[in-house]
Parts: sequence; C-alpha cells; structure tokens
Amino acid sequence: MASARISACLADISSWMTAHQLKLNPSKTELLIIPGDPSPALDFAISLSNSMISPSATARNLGVTMDNQLSFSSHVTNVTRSCRFLLYNIRRIRPFLSTQATQVLVQSLVISRLDYCNSLLAGLPLNAIRPLQMIQNAAARLVFNLPKFSHNHPTAAFPPLASGSCTHQIQNTNACLQSQEWTSAILPQSSHHSSHCTSLTQIH
Repeated sequence: MASARISACLADISSWMTAHQLKLNPSKTELLIIPGDPSPALDFAISLSNSMISPSATARNLGVTMDNQLSFSSHVTNVTRSCRFLLYNIRRIRPFLSTQATQVLVQSLVISRLDYCNSLLAGLPLNAIRPLQMIQNAAARLVFNLPKFSHNHPTAAFPPLASGSCTHQIQNTNACLQSQEWTSAILPQSSHHSSHCTSLTQIH
C-alpha cells in the first residue's frame, strides 16, 4: 500500500537524520493529500516514530499554507492578515516618515510578503487574489500619503499582482531553460535525446 511505502520512506529519513544529530518531529509533520476531481474520501494515514499522522485540510511548507484543493485561500488569508497588521503599524508612524523612507519600509515588510512564492497563485481567479491586491493598493496609498478611499493611487512602483506573478513565472522558466542549455553544453549528449535547445524571447 502507498501508506506503508511512505511510512517506510519516512522511517529511513528519520534514521538518517538521527545518525546526523537531527530529528524529524512527528508533532510537526503534516500530511496533505491532494485528490483528483472527483475523488472519494480516502482513509489514509501514515506512521512515524510510533505516531499516526492523518491527512489535514492544510499544511504549511516554507511559509506557504497549501490546502487539499490548491485554492490557496488559507495562504491568501494569512498573508492578508499579516500585511494588514504591518500597514497599520507603519501608518501610525507615517507622519514622521518621508515618502522614500515609507516606500523602503513598505517594500521590505509588506510587498516582499506579497511577492514571496506568488508564482503559486498564477491561474487563480482574480477574486481569489483580490484581498492581496487590496493590500497592495493600500500600501501604495500609504506610501504616497493619499486618502484611504482614493482610487488615484500610483501603480508604477506597484504593478498588479496578476502581472507580477506572470513575470515571475517567465523569469523562472527562462532560468530553467538557461540551466538546461548550460547542462547540455558540459554533459555529453545521449543518442536517445534531442540536441535542440529552447529559449525564451523577452517581450518588451
């Protein structure tokens, strides 16, 4: 069974970590199952160090909260909440800051959170990422000291999230293709593989 194979794999990982003075903590280990659509509910659990781990609706990995439907609704909610709190604190000291200083704070504390792993949000409907876009709009108004409900906020320094996510995808794909070309140049070509290389053309 798949659960037995995964449990055995985790046992091997745990043994390796123990041999290297590391520890795999069962209490912090999460199991996320992303089923096909449609798919019946699965009675699936794995064992780790005599502890049973059952599937959860969400799991956090490298700061990203993923759910079993890949809607990223929990991730959007968490990022929105943390960014709103940061904007609130920056707004309290905004009268004592210049526009440049405010922009540095907003870029480093807020926009960086919006940009982090935002390629995962590519393809989601606009209403799913609307809370993040509203945070970005609020950040722009705060930087340029505009009224709360102003619709005329500058967007040059804060491009829409959807286009930013697309740009990151293009950059990541281009980096992968360049790495593939570099690998092909230093490794001997196999007779079973094509020698054609693909490259991206930057759109201006």
